[in-house]
Amino acid sequence: MQNLIDRLGESHLAGISYFDWGVALVAMVAAYLAMMLALRVASDRLRAFTARTKNSTDDVIVNVLASTNRGLLLAAAVLIGIGTLDLGARWSARVDQAWFVAVALQLALWLNRGTGVAVRAYEVRHGRSNGQLSASGTLLSWFLRTLLWVVIVLAILSNLGVNITAFVASLGVGGIALALAVQNILGDLFASLSIAVDKPFEVGDFIISNAGLGTVEYVGLKTTRIRALSGEQIVVGNTDLLKQPVQNFRRMQERRIVFGFRIARDTPPDVLEAIPAMVRKLVQADTQLRFDRAHFQAFGESSLDFEVVYYVLSPDYNLYMDAQQRLNLGSTLTLANPDLPMRELAESALRPLLDYDQQHAGSLVETLRTFLEHDCATGPAAEELFIHRNTLRYRLTLIEKLTGRDLTSFTDRVHFWLATALFSKHGGPAL
Repeated sequence: MQNLIDRLGESHLAGISYFDWGVALVAMVAAYLAMMLALRVASDRLRAFTARTKNSTDDVIVNVLASTNRGLLLAAAVLIGIGTLDLGARWSARVDQAWFVAVALQLALWLNRGTGVAVRAYEVRHGRSNGQLSASGTLLSWFLRTLLWVVIVLAILSNLGVNITAFVASLGVGGIALALAVQNILGDLFASLSIAVDKPFEVGDFIISNAGLGTVEYVGLKTTRIRALSGEQIVVGNTDLLKQPVQNFRRMQERRIVFGFRIARDTPPDVLEAIPAMVRKLVQADTQLRFDRAHFQAFGESSLDFEVVYYVLSPDYNLYMDAQQRLNLGSTLTLANPDLPMRELAESALRPLLDYDQQHAGSLVETLRTFLEHDCATGPAAEELFIHRNTLRYRLTLIEKLTGRDLTSFTDRVHFWLATALFSKHGGPAL
């Protein structure tokens, strides 16, 4: 054994004995295994620790350790092995430079991951937890990472003996030429900065532009990605997107609706006069709507045209369509029928009540009219009628029983509104 060691010590490769090369190899393998084992143990213990705490700092550390590059660990192990060799001053300086490069690159990787995790954690704490970075978050992350890598690269070049001052000056001259060559890309970059600062829209907003309509999924440095309603992804340059009007529906507080309907030209004037008030009551009866106006707008070629304006107290489009459908079914479709016998409708709705009032000296028709005028609120209606609320509820139950209609039904209220309007105009329906 001793003879083998002596023989290895006498044989040389590149001026270094085989024995020293073997020691360096063993040191390299041992160092790599030790670093990998230490990294795995530290990561496992930190994960177990973070599972028991609510602090986000330890989560950041776990994410940063996960970015450790195995190749750089191997390079560090090789440098440790080379450090055991007796090298000249020149090679020792090169080894020191290699150590600086390896450590600087690994530090850059850690800081790069830490920057991304920190920016995302900041947005989560401020209410943006949908998994996507906002435009400002994307730009901030890109800027910090770019600054980090510029500093690391300049530090490495300086350590390698490059004249940084001359290098930066040459970059300044070359940067002008480069900026002219990539001005479109720079335009999109500054447009992304404008989106981040001015915030015309953010990730998750539903927008409409010339490029299409859909939900913003991602705002990058050059493009914005929109998920269309039909499912496809629309990719549009930031500059092109900001050159056109953009409608942002997420910031809509309420929705203004304008719709019209037509009725037959031979509709009696008293019915025309009653229609705006009836539509107003219909809109006001829906707690999700706010009435604005209803008018007999114009004489059509073969109809009388009405226009109604109301507000939906929510930006939800489906809610608006549900409300419009209720209005259409309850009033517009009924009034738009040119063959509708208006007086017969009033008679059919109020005849049982009129008969009851005549036989029992009651006031069910007046009770119904007052109840409808107060938007179906029992308190104000009972006060105007000078009766107790329970008495009012009894009368309303009796009205429903006699007419076979439901006062909670939107459609039945339409019939009652129109019937009572005709009754008030003429002192009673045409009998």
